[in-house]
Amino acid sequence: MNSAEPLPLVVIEPTRRAAALRLGELWAYRELLYFLVWRDVKVRYKQTALGAAWAILQPLMTAAVFTIFFGRLVGIASDGLPYPLFSYSGLLVWTFFAQGLSQSSNSVVGSAQLITKVYFPRLVIPIAAVLSGLVDLAVALPVLAFMMWYYGIWPGVALLVVPFLALLALVAATGVGLWLSALNVEYRDVRYVVPFLVQLWLFVTPVIYPASTLAPLLQRLGLPAWLWGINPMAGVVEGFRWAMLDAPTSPGSLIAASTVTGFALLFSGAYYFRRVERSFADVV
Repeated sequence: MNSAEPLPLVVIEPTRRAAALRLGELWAYRELLYFLVWRDVKVRYKQTALGAAWAILQPLMTAAVFTIFFGRLVGIASDGLPYPLFSYSGLLVWTFFAQGLSQSSNSVVGSAQLITKVYFPRLVIPIAAVLSGLVDLAVALPVLAFMMWYYGIWPGVALLVVPFLALLALVAATGVGLWLSALNVEYRDVRYVVPFLVQLWLFVTPVIYPASTLAPLLQRLGLPAWLWGINPMAGVVEGFRWAMLDAPTSPGSLIAASTVTGFALLFSGAYYFRRVERSFADVV
């Protein structure tokens, strides 16, 4: 019998630079990324009675509560749109962001056994946690389409912007998730801060109310309206409503500001993650 061919020798060395993204590694481990995404989706709905229906029920029931309390009792404006449709469309992309942020923040600590046993680019773990939320977003979108048909609202040419807005939400969730997942390894207090951060972020994002209600306040303070776009999800939520529901006001400047902030969070989070990941196996 012929002897087996020797396995190729792989040498793993630390980078000479303080923080190198080494994006080529992510492409080389793309199959691992796929399997981690699929694992996260299966684990999320394992042994649940309703399965993926929770992806629909969560934003739908929250929208119902918001409609009763904020739409009817408080009478918050909705830019001329039916408040159930207004709130559900905002909650759709917000839920994707919030779940991605929450899942990714604890992803590295939750994968401790994998990290300490085998080498692979650690960036794959939080990225996979965010990407798995795209499945929930895809499952919940048909409900929005049904509500649009019910209220007789159809999108225009701006619908072409929706993929970019989904990408921007993905970028924002990944950027914040990289920061939090790396910090969570060093400081376990982060897992207690994340739920509070998500709740606070919801109320500073125009999900319950339109961004147009904030414009007078910013004007009184002598600040430009696009400044609200420092919150990356402000541009995503407002832009998603404008693109899907043909809202009257174009949030172009808000989307531009949110794009800059979102990519700043992504690159800074990736560099910080790469800089501290060498100690993950020792600390986690």
